[in-house]
Amino acid sequence: MTAHSGSCLCGTVRFEVHGDFDSFYLCHCHHCQKDTGSAHAANLFSQSAKLTWLAGAEAVTSFTLPGTRHNKSFCKLCGSALPNTQIAGLLVVPAGCLDTEVSVLPTAHIFTSSRAVWDGEIGEIPEFEGLPE
Repeated sequence: MTAHSGSCLCGTVRFEVHGDFDSFYLCHCHHCQKDTGSAHAANLFSQSAKLTWLAGAEAVTSFTLPGTRHNKSFCKLCGSALPNTQIAGLLVVPAGCLDTEVSVLPTAHIFTSSRAVWDGEIGEIPEFEGLPE
């Protein structure tokens, strides 16, 4: 059985996920753009993995966008995205909150009709290993 550990940015919340992920989607919908502040969300999904909060469970809160199934869990202190169990029978884990390596490649890009205009040709721009000087 696979085990992953993760945490929030400030370190208040720590968790473990035991089990395998069924899929890994890069979602480009407008809701995911808004709640990540980026071009897309990168979420791992599992119907069988088990989530255990190791520390800071009281600092975890969730938001569901009224009239939709779109929801996210996050740390009340630093705002970091955290695993979500708001959809019955489904664990959603933001890939960026894991401290262990994600060994699977994304399954697919989804909701690409909403892709940010500036996200199309980014492979041709300069790359830096750190902040450019």
